[in-house]
Amino acid sequence: MQRVILAIAALALSACATKEQNRIQEIGATPLRDLNIAKVEIPDILRTAMDNPYKAPAEKTCPALLAQVADLDEELGPDIDAPEEKLDHMDASKQFLEKEATGALQRTVEGAIPFRGWLRKLSGAERASRHAQSAVLAGKIRRGYLKGIMESNSCQKA
Repeated sequence: MQRVILAIAALALSACATKEQNRIQEIGATPLRDLNIAKVEIPDILRTAMDNPYKAPAEKTCPALLAQVADLDEELGPDIDAPEEKLDHMDASKQFLEKEATGALQRTVEGAIPFRGWLRKLSGAERASRHAQSAVLAGKIRRGYLKGIMESNSCQKA
């Protein structure tokens, strides 16, 4: 009964047009990813970063570097040095509840799959997940490298 209530709460929250709605869709695909049926697609910009995150950029002008960082931000989300948005208490509470509801839904879906760890290993999903995590890490390293070049060139941040 508790799982049904959590699922209903998560679905109700998914009606809001937020990033949590995409998260709920990802949660729904968890069993398919665990069986390595639904593959995680790695964007081209992260694939390039995996090849050599410290490769000198072809164009080192400030606008070109800023565009590359913006492309990485689009795939990776905001960097650690991004200014935080000021939220009022109602928005912060709503975001907290959405995050908690989707987290509970994620744990419920993962818990419903028997021998999930073994299934992921046997299906190759664990290896694919590590590969995707490596791509994200390479993208973050690349973004930091480009920001370092921007700093040394005295580029203005957008």
